[in-house]
Amino acid sequence: MSIQVMPVAASDVSKILDLDEAHFSDLKSVDIAPGKLTKTIAAFANADGGELYVGVDEVDKEKKIRKWRGFSEPEAANGHIQIFESLFPLGQDYVYEFLEGPRSTSGLILHIIIQKTREIAKASDGKVYVRRGAQSIPYTAPADLDRLSRNKGITSFETATVAAPTESVSNSETIIKFMLDVVPSNEPLPWLRKQLLVHEGKPTVAAVLLFSDEPQAALPKRSAIKIYRYKTSDAQGSRENLDFDPITIEGCLYDQIQESVRQTAEIIEQVRVLGPQGLEPITYPFVTLHEIITNAVLHRDYGIADDVHVRVFDNRVEVESPGRLPAHITEKNILDERFARNGTIVRLVNKFPNPPNKDVGEGLNTAFTAMKKLKLRDPVIRQTDNSVLVEIRHQKLATPEELIMEWLESHPEITNKRVRELTGIGSENEVKRIFLRLAAANQIERVPGKGGGSAAWQKVGEGSPEEEESSGESLF
Repeated sequence: MSIQVMPVAASDVSKILDLDEAHFSDLKSVDIAPGKLTKTIAAFANADGGELYVGVDEVDKEKKIRKWRGFSEPEAANGHIQIFESLFPLGQDYVYEFLEGPRSTSGLILHIIIQKTREIAKASDGKVYVRRGAQSIPYTAPADLDRLSRNKGITSFETATVAAPTESVSNSETIIKFMLDVVPSNEPLPWLRKQLLVHEGKPTVAAVLLFSDEPQAALPKRSAIKIYRYKTSDAQGSRENLDFDPITIEGCLYDQIQESVRQTAEIIEQVRVLGPQGLEPITYPFVTLHEIITNAVLHRDYGIADDVHVRVFDNRVEVESPGRLPAHITEKNILDERFARNGTIVRLVNKFPNPPNKDVGEGLNTAFTAMKKLKLRDPVIRQTDNSVLVEIRHQKLATPEELIMEWLESHPEITNKRVRELTGIGSENEVKRIFLRLAAANQIERVPGKGGGSAAWQKVGEGSPEEEESSGESLF
């Protein structure tokens, strides 16, 4: 299959040469051996995808001076492409194209677009690499490879067996109640075996999490939910602003989800935030909390020794779930694509009465829709090195300008600090620019006599003529 040659404008040439070598992008010289380049391609495929540009020279790394020096013609890249395609075939996960710049540039850059793949990709040396920042890290330790396999959705910790007595899941209050409600014609142990939840006389992780009364005894540090209340809007909470000792929610997964949502909602009801009419209660949709906590519990990586963390701040709720997004799921496609890391858990918890995952696969979409109905901003989903963090922000869809004018309908003035509290904007300078835009539109004006740290703004015409004449204070 021939590879397309794409013309590139001079402005795009500059953008390519100025790219940061980072988690999603890398630039390499044509002189680097193709085998070495396969490490970069494999690393992108095993992480979150990325783009590789082959045909860029690093003239001065410290000053970030680069030169476009590509292949003289498409055929000159045949050696590279043959090696690349033998490992990373052209198609859905790998796209190859040549970039042809204007006459001032030399040769064709080979541009490779790599998607996050479902399978583990290996370089030409047979090793596995994973992209972390600007590096391609080799994974050789069995623990690292096992974690990557779980991240890819190839294996799941839920199928591993646990050194716990079978009776802990076959004769628990949880399984007895479940059997009476769901499959009254069956006995627990035969049913568990039929569902492949008992193997060689030992219960699986899924069995313990779903049907043990105290799964934390068999799976410590990886099967509970912790709830925190931080009385701050800072980026991170600290021991100093903890409102009370963290709450630990234990028990089977079904009970954990119900109880953690209930307690989180109760905590949030006590939080007051500043609004146009003064201190107001936070009004997160209950369904948003329920769906995001449910998603964190059901789709986390139980192979990681950590709990699910729910943190309630003054201006947001954070739900952190151990493990990165599985298989082909990314931050961008998570609302459109489906993949269950723990398929057995997801399937069987749906059999409980009033299951937490009623609309299987639609939980996050439901959470986003509920936020929109209350005219609140969408939750933010982002990955860390070993977890997925969802932020539910108490931030209205209204623009900062609208919130400022709404505040001034019932208050005589507004300050930079107050705007930051209302909007969640962290930068004083950004708020200053908003003030200037509103002033240029003849909507607001400075409050006479107030400058420096006490500077404030009011609606146009609110001050007396005498005050306006005497005003000569600094803008901020």
